[in-house]
Amino acid sequence: QVQLVESGGGSVQAGGSLRLSCAAFGSMYSINSISTMGWFRQAPGKEREGVAAIYTGVGSTYYADSVKGRFTISQDNAKNTLYLQMNSLKPEDTGMYYCAAGYSPRWVRADEYNFWGQGTQVTVSS
Repeated sequence: QVQLVESGGGSVQAGGSLRLSCAAFGSMYSINSISTMGWFRQAPGKEREGVAAIYTGVGSTYYADSVKGRFTISQDNAKNTLYLQMNSLKPEDTGMYYCAAGYSPRWVRADEYNFWGQGTQVTVSS
């Protein structure tokens, strides 16, 4: 079992930046079994969408087209922590951001992730 705890959300004006963090807690075996960690977001009335993901073993990263060049996903293995640096934020980036971890998901498939955090709210005003 893996527990994920997000932090770092908040309210910013368009063009601003935020950094989200996701700390993973669990046994070493459980955490080391995770192949993929990702960030998803959900705006009111919309489906949850994949924002970015990282394959923890090789460090490969993937991004939604809407955030490429603005967001950067990274990991600190020593701290079991995932980050999402968000720059040049736009009002359409507003939503609840969730951290997710999976054993072998396709990175954009929310239904294939095994563990989820509680979410952190990001609000971008124009």
